[in-house]
Amino acid sequence: MKAARVLRFGPPGVIMNDDLPRHEPAAGQLLVHVKSAGVGNLDALVREGKIPNEPLPLILGYELSGIVEAIGPGVLGFTPGEEVYGATSNQLTGAYAEYSVPSAKMMAPKPKSLNFIEAASAPVVTVTAWQMLFDYGQVTDGQTVLIHGAAGNVGGYAVQLASQAGLHVVATADAGDRN
Repeated sequence: MKAARVLRFGPPGVIMNDDLPRHEPAAGQLLVHVKSAGVGNLDALVREGKIPNEPLPLILGYELSGIVEAIGPGVLGFTPGEEVYGATSNQLTGAYAEYSVPSAKMMAPKPKSLNFIEAASAPVVTVTAWQMLFDYGQVTDGQTVLIHGAAGNVGGYAVQLASQAGLHVVATADAGDRN
């Protein structure tokens, strides 16, 4: 399989496109034929060695969408051929490959309303918005919430989640983000 990985930490030029053997899912993992991988700030930080991680070499990428090819021991709730999306693992690696072995706990069925590209772009920003509103902010129905940067990735999801939760949303965005 093809995989984008780094043999040493550094700028984008350290990324190598290599041929590697296809993974097999271990306990708690899925084998996913990757259709799309998200690209975000975490990936650059991993590539630069700024986030403690697995030893080198490592396959970059944290968010993905694709089709379940096989299921590791102990995994329930998924079937081969199912379209899924999510994040790979707590190591923040492994999505930039033809096949990935994400933790089944970090994957979910892909919503039919999203294509593979849209689905791969959603996990980190959606979870971040959820955590800010409900885990840290502990907002409840009827409250008013101010969301700065509402035209950005996290802000856009925060506006939608807050609205669906029955919150009164006040949002700000940079004038350059108007379309």
